[in-house]
Amino acid sequence: MPAASLLPLFGSAAGPGALGGPAGGGAGGGGRKAAGPGAFRLTEKFVLLLVFSAFITLCFGAIFFLPDSSKLLSGVFFHSAALQPPPPPPGGQPRAPPQPGGGPVAAAAAAAAGGAGSLERIRADHERALREAKETLQKLPEEIHRDIRQDKEKLLQDARGRKEAGAPGLPQRLFRQPVGAVGQEPADPAVRQRRAKIKEMMKHAWDNYKRYAWGLNELKPISKQGHSSNLFGNIQGATIVDALDTLYIMEMKEEFKEAKEWVEKNLDFNVNAEISVFEVNIRFVGGLLSAYYLSGEEVFRKKAVELGEKLLPAFNTPTGIPWALLNIKSGIGRNWPWASGGSSILAEFGTLHLEFVHLSHLSGNPVFAEKVMNIRKVLNRLDKPEGLYPNYLNPSSGQWGQHHVSIGGLGDSFYEYLLKAWLMSDKTDEEGKKMYYDAVQAIETHLIRKSSGGLTYIAEWKGGLLEHKMGHLTCFAGGMFALGADGAPNDKTGHHIELGAEIARTCHESYDRTSMKLGPEAFRFDGGVEAIATRQNEKYYILRPEVIETYMYMWRLTHDPKYRQWGWEAVEALEKHCRVDGGYSGIRDVYNNHESHDDVQQSFFLSETLKYLYLLFSEDDLLPFEHWVFNTEAHPLPVLRKDDGNKEENQK
Repeated sequence: MPAASLLPLFGSAAGPGALGGPAGGGAGGGGRKAAGPGAFRLTEKFVLLLVFSAFITLCFGAIFFLPDSSKLLSGVFFHSAALQPPPPPPGGQPRAPPQPGGGPVAAAAAAAAGGAGSLERIRADHERALREAKETLQKLPEEIHRDIRQDKEKLLQDARGRKEAGAPGLPQRLFRQPVGAVGQEPADPAVRQRRAKIKEMMKHAWDNYKRYAWGLNELKPISKQGHSSNLFGNIQGATIVDALDTLYIMEMKEEFKEAKEWVEKNLDFNVNAEISVFEVNIRFVGGLLSAYYLSGEEVFRKKAVELGEKLLPAFNTPTGIPWALLNIKSGIGRNWPWASGGSSILAEFGTLHLEFVHLSHLSGNPVFAEKVMNIRKVLNRLDKPEGLYPNYLNPSSGQWGQHHVSIGGLGDSFYEYLLKAWLMSDKTDEEGKKMYYDAVQAIETHLIRKSSGGLTYIAEWKGGLLEHKMGHLTCFAGGMFALGADGAPNDKTGHHIELGAEIARTCHESYDRTSMKLGPEAFRFDGGVEAIATRQNEKYYILRPEVIETYMYMWRLTHDPKYRQWGWEAVEALEKHCRVDGGYSGIRDVYNNHESHDDVQQSFFLSETLKYLYLLFSEDDLLPFEHWVFNTEAHPLPVLRKDDGNKEENQK
């Protein structure tokens, strides 16, 4: 402040003569010299210095001697709102003048009072942090990791459980009891008895898995211990998730309940491991989705969406064609090293569509459906040799790899999902429909042949040359052709049904021509043989479902009793040659009279083989085709009706 304004504060001490008037002299001239204005300015400076020194000492002393000086620094010293006058109100009207006692010293005193409260809070926080740190250091490393994981899971669950506006999480969804989740008992006593036998087979497989391999991926029924394939990385419980819907439709309620509890408590996707995107999608995502749609248990929806989100980084390629393999922690993907110069495989990237469309439907997040629709865009831009889809596509260049075409391994379920995408869309997906029927036309023209003995088969195409071999995996196509017959163009419905029947007959012959009446992995039509495996590495049977799958479709669509008879022959062969004390095992050579077991009970035996057998001997009201489609692991997914979204909105 100006020095002159301080003079009245100190004038009384000098008296009236302080300004050097006549009364200022003393007798004899010996009085002291009167104080001038310069002396008062020095005094003023000294007083000001004392005030500011006290203020600075108070503030900086608190800052440097408290446990967390940064909090006090921001709360006391730089608390500008308490020291600066507020801005003038709108309209330019002046604010009231400052009240007495509002100077710097008063502000400092108020700040110090607030700082004392802050000091207590800071000390309390500091002591609590020390206690928590001490408790943590006393724990074992495993306990610390477990606590961290549980905290992360809790945060994730809390985030997903919040339904406030703008909060992340799944949309609320009213569950409606699905059509055909449980069917009627077969009217025919003989059929009812056979179906009961298949349920007993499921119980034998499940009980032994539970006894010897609970929580692991698969069972070794001879060794009576767990078996884990590297297809799933460190994710565990493949048999549990794969079997959920089979348990449900067979009304094995206690087993379903214990499986659900395991999923709720133990199914963990927070692992640092490389997984097969295809296998994890069809078994885990598909299994969780169908379990949710059948039971309405919310845990299955949450787990399915959580896993779907972890698979999304697989699509981070220049074209959007996903990698085959993905580390679900780092998000780093790659392809199989043997796959035609680092290509992605048609049957793998083409077998995501059904599950990802349902993930978008259940999560409200369109990104899942967008990813799989982009795959179609890439395929539709490419030229197809003779209208056929090669098995390999480079995800970086967007170009085909080697021109190898197969309706069996490497290609099979791509075609299946084109048809089923159309059916699952309530027949509104015209693009999927066109792609499917165009592909079938090319397959008929270039791959389907008839042997000299009258057996229809589907050969493989390699650069324009046919290899007259048909795999067990290819046998699914009989059911596919029959299922798609109703929508076939140019009145070809009957032709497609007949084509399905011919493939079913050929695949039955591949079973019937072995010693064990179980089909080999692949069979040939050359060198004077028909429907017989000629190479040792093609003679094994690993509990595969594709032939029984075709029997089931052909029965449902024609009700020809031979398909049930052929299915029962397979049951008898499974019981005779594959059943062991500890479950069911695959066979190394189906042409040998003596069993040599491979000691693996595949998860798809419970998911597919036994489910298709059960449906074959059930009434048509159990999972009826007009309401359900099956993914390639036999997990039923409901048809998405055009008005489903509106109904759900109205029921919220």
